[in-house]
Amino acid sequence: MSDIIHLLPDSVANQIAAGEVIQRPASIVKELLENSLDAGATSIELIVTDAGKTSLQVIDNGKGMSETDARLSFERHATSKIHSATDLFALRTMGFRGEALASIAAVAQVELRTRQKGDEIGTKINIEGSRLISQEPDLCGEGTIFTVNNIFFNIPARRKFLKSNQTEMANIMAEFERIALAHPDVSFKISSPSGLLLMLPAGNFRQRIVGIFGKRIDKNLLNVSVETPIVRISGYTGIPESSKKKGAQQFFFVNGRYMRHPYFAKAIQTAYERLIPEGEMVPFFLQLEVDPSKIDVNIHPTKTEIKFEDDQVIWQIILAAIREALGKYNAIPTIDFDTAGCPDIPMFDGKADNVRPPQIKINPAFNPFTSTGNPHSTSSSNQGKSRNSFSDHHHVVQPTFQSGSNTGMDVPPIPEFTENQPHYQQTSTTASQTDTSPIYGSGQQEHPATLYAEKNIDEQHSWDIATASFIQYRGRYLLCPIEEGLLIIDAPRAHLRILYDEMMQRRIESTIASQRLLFPELADFSPTETVLLQNMMEELTTLGFDLSPLGGGTFSILAVPDGLEGLNPVHLLQDMVSDAASRPTDAKEETAQRLALTLSRKMAIPVGQWLSLEEMRDLALRLFSSTNPNYTPDGHNITSIITHQTLTARLA
Repeated sequence: MSDIIHLLPDSVANQIAAGEVIQRPASIVKELLENSLDAGATSIELIVTDAGKTSLQVIDNGKGMSETDARLSFERHATSKIHSATDLFALRTMGFRGEALASIAAVAQVELRTRQKGDEIGTKINIEGSRLISQEPDLCGEGTIFTVNNIFFNIPARRKFLKSNQTEMANIMAEFERIALAHPDVSFKISSPSGLLLMLPAGNFRQRIVGIFGKRIDKNLLNVSVETPIVRISGYTGIPESSKKKGAQQFFFVNGRYMRHPYFAKAIQTAYERLIPEGEMVPFFLQLEVDPSKIDVNIHPTKTEIKFEDDQVIWQIILAAIREALGKYNAIPTIDFDTAGCPDIPMFDGKADNVRPPQIKINPAFNPFTSTGNPHSTSSSNQGKSRNSFSDHHHVVQPTFQSGSNTGMDVPPIPEFTENQPHYQQTSTTASQTDTSPIYGSGQQEHPATLYAEKNIDEQHSWDIATASFIQYRGRYLLCPIEEGLLIIDAPRAHLRILYDEMMQRRIESTIASQRLLFPELADFSPTETVLLQNMMEELTTLGFDLSPLGGGTFSILAVPDGLEGLNPVHLLQDMVSDAASRPTDAKEETAQRLALTLSRKMAIPVGQWLSLEEMRDLALRLFSSTNPNYTPDGHNITSIITHQTLTARLA
């Protein structure tokens, strides 16, 4: 049998390696910006064309390269960062493996122009698909200019899987933000053929955070600073009032490198226990300085996952540092040792003769069966005020309290409870006659009096909603007896389904009404959020929003969909952008559906909103006229039935 194992050509091997390092245009941006930082650049400019698919250009004022180094830099595993295996345990540079430029050159058309400081002439190199096209002297400025054109031009299968321009641009902005945050002492600029996107002058860490995320975040930052022999932590964390359910800016940096570390993030979340609502997050920007020999950054091709030798100890240090910052902010309640007005407690002198055990006083006249008021009172008037009565068919229990009791407290009377009036609310038709307009929506619609649920209600049995009896339990669930058993409807979820269906139908018919704001509201967004918002602009317009860009990530909200009374339009828009950032998509229809779902959540009745009987009936009518009365658009159950057999078995 002939030999079948052979060495791969360099071009093929480079393309395979590029699959691990270069996934999208944002990966190229990351590698080139890190190379500029390793070259000692103090000013870096990024120019993006067609979201990086057509061209990416990075210009820096670093130390540049010689003619020999410029050519050798495109070879695999060619690097100036390490010389031996021991150097891997003392890394202080962003790159070290020598795969970035070789991987980029394997899947794109690359032009390099570079000149060292002090040289009169630089070098220009053109490479396509790992093949050298030309190398010649060039009159260029000091530093390096990298131009990457037509990414994946030689791998069409990879290129067709790139996302839309808006999504790819959002990924580029995210990488740009991370590197710019990690190095506030370097000036950064990003632009496109349409104009300047963001300019960040050199400054301190707080100025860089404000420059990227806007001035609104400045008032929400608490300083964090701690130095130990193991780690030095500096940066900022958010005040408890800045928490949000999603979209919070959370950044960890170790030795100037961005990293993801859910374990350390859990320490910060633990520090905010009982200070923020459950499920919400706070922003934080923390820089960690650790001995390079105590960490391993070579466990992932993108170098964003880092292994720590003392991760448990650092977890405790982070927790203590965040709690210290919150304590300075007075977010954590302190113990008040004010002794004014307190009784004088004598000091124990050690002599047992002076210690007397407490005496127990017993009232021999106390009778719990004859006294319903103060147990220490033996007044005959108290004995005659017991109003507990029982009968064979109906009883009323009403505890009474003595208004003239010597306790010094005015106890309000407890309302009467009967077996026909349980502790949950059951509204009568009398209340609905005063106000028949539902508080959870606007406009009444004609519905058939008899409706069925597709899955949970047997279609063989009719259910007359117009005359049905409803009870609202715990301000959320609507209980209604039907022939099959007890029907349970989750009112907030039901209203969410109704609003979502109506919104999608009006979107198709282009009949969504907008309400102009008397005074336009200004909303600020980060560069990444700005790109996402521009991507959603068409769908937001169809939903009833009217936005006007003012530049610098600021938008003026001129109009909002009708029915958003009581909601802050700025917070609503920011939540919608944050939700879109957590689950990006390229399809316009899916984007519109998610925006409609987010908007419906904000407009739906909250848990604890009590409804009248007419409102409960109207909610049920509109629910069972919807497209799917059993499930919300995101798949949660709306209705359920407890059958008679289940009730009988539980009460047996």
